[in-house]
Amino acid sequence: MAKVPLEKQTLLNVNGDEAVAWAVKQSLVDVVAAYPITPQTIIVERFSEFVANGEVHTEFVAVESEHSAMSACVGAAAAGARAFTATAANGLALMWEILYIAASLRLPIVLAVVNRALSAPINIHCDHNDAYGMRDAGWIQLFVENVQEAYDTTIQAFRIAEDERVLLPVAVNLDGFFLSHTLENIRILPDEVVHEFLGGYRKIPKVKVDYLEDEVPLVLNPARPLSFGPLDLYDYYFEHKMHQIEAMKNVPEVVREVNQEWYEISGRKYGDGVLETLYVEDADVIITVLGSTAGTVKHVVRKFRRDGKKVGVVRIRMFRPFPHREIAEVLKNAKVIGVMDRGISFGSYGQSYLEINSSLYDYKEKPMLVNYVYGLGGRDASPELIEKMINELLSDAERGYVENKLRFLGVRE
Repeated sequence: MAKVPLEKQTLLNVNGDEAVAWAVKQSLVDVVAAYPITPQTIIVERFSEFVANGEVHTEFVAVESEHSAMSACVGAAAAGARAFTATAANGLALMWEILYIAASLRLPIVLAVVNRALSAPINIHCDHNDAYGMRDAGWIQLFVENVQEAYDTTIQAFRIAEDERVLLPVAVNLDGFFLSHTLENIRILPDEVVHEFLGGYRKIPKVKVDYLEDEVPLVLNPARPLSFGPLDLYDYYFEHKMHQIEAMKNVPEVVREVNQEWYEISGRKYGDGVLETLYVEDADVIITVLGSTAGTVKHVVRKFRRDGKKVGVVRIRMFRPFPHREIAEVLKNAKVIGVMDRGISFGSYGQSYLEINSSLYDYKEKPMLVNYVYGLGGRDASPELIEKMINELLSDAERGYVENKLRFLGVRE
């Protein structure tokens, strides 16, 4: 596909939720099942307007709960449809049971997760504990930094999920309010370019006895009877789990390919699709981060670089499958790593800290690690706080040891 010049891309001023809705509008989705929850609701509200106006040929199913929303997507995807839904926080928790079913049935559903704190106390603002809670469900998890990336990644997610090397559901994570309700100028591609990128509609097979090859793999088709989710005891269950494990191994390659192809047509890419790095080659201190906070961290790191301080950033775009080998290679030569987690595993460390710690375990020489838990319940991570964190890490690097591995950034004492 030829590159689409900027002047041929439509400029929109939208918030992150609207950007996701526009991406879904262009992605030839057959079924959207929806239940409202702040700060996700704008996605399905705006998409319902596209349906009501006849701008899409999508079956919009207004369900009674998030559990039902994901259940409807499971049925639609199993029948060969392209399916989408969106949720946040407590709504995602209500989907828990069906998240595992969707992944185990190898259904390429796309889910927008607008990250929000889990209650109680009741909080509608951003942290990542909702997304971290689904990390073992078998879904691919991508985190975006800005509104433009929310649009781009939602479209990419359908390509990644439906790739026959993958056939797994994808969750696109965008920070509640920081992105979902913040206006940004973005560029969107022409409809026909997105359609070609996705290969058109997901092709549902015709139902006839002599049909020899389904255009959608693993689909409910009376001409080719299949069982989805039957009772599976200890005689075969383990082997079927291995299919998911093997499919996950293919994901990084597919994510990189899709990121590169998107770059070739749009002019936009996000690192290699898995990790995005800045100033890491010679860095003594490296910060790892997910989501919208990466923009603030990059801004502050550039300031430290201008002052001659060797500081770098790694933005983790793909959290599942976790890129253990790739991130270890990037981090291994630094003196100290500051791992930022907008979440906490109570009684342990932040969730990405645990992953990075295990990634570096086998290296004889490895950097010191410090876990910074920050921003719970939507508390802002200001440039001043990021500067404070980096100065602490520079002191750790100079001293040569870390006194306290778990630190809380921006909390009142």
